[in-house]
Amino acid sequence: MTAPAPLTFPLAGLLADPPGERRQYPIHGATIPLADGLRLTGPLEGGVDITRTNRGVLVHATLDATIAGECSRCLREIDVPVSVEIDEEVLPGVDLQSGTPVDATAEPDVTRLNGHHELELAPLVSDAISLAEPIAPLCEAGCPGLCPECGKRLDEHHVAHEEEAIDPRLEALRAFKVDASDESR
Repeated sequence: MTAPAPLTFPLAGLLADPPGERRQYPIHGATIPLADGLRLTGPLEGGVDITRTNRGVLVHATLDATIAGECSRCLREIDVPVSVEIDEEVLPGVDLQSGTPVDATAEPDVTRLNGHHELELAPLVSDAISLAEPIAPLCEAGCPGLCPECGKRLDEHHVAHEEEAIDPRLEALRAFKVDASDESR
């Protein structure tokens, strides 16, 4: 017998219970592949609460993880913490009484349990992390960014550059100042 995939929960017993019954599962140290070129740099931590409904199950998961990222100012590689919450109704993929596959065409966008009445949470977690990825992560709140002259990180060790001599024909432009009141028109 093969080992279950990460974040796969057997729910056949819960599906036999009346609506309102629930199961709680802690999640510690799980890792999964992510979509969209993302990569976990630390394991998933949190928990999942699964409640039986009259149609299937209601899944509520709260998870924390870190993903590989790049500071949007200084371009250093960083670990970006993400927290996700998943609230999803999941319906059976197989009829509980007859054991025949359920016709999913009436509700094609609904998440389904697999043929063994197992919840495969990994795809839902991967999608949630993709949506929670910050647009412009920073290595620190006050990241100074990169020097426009040399491209090195601006920090306490960075040496200021001397102003370069410019073409004498363009020297008059140094005195040019933009009037802020003229720009608003």
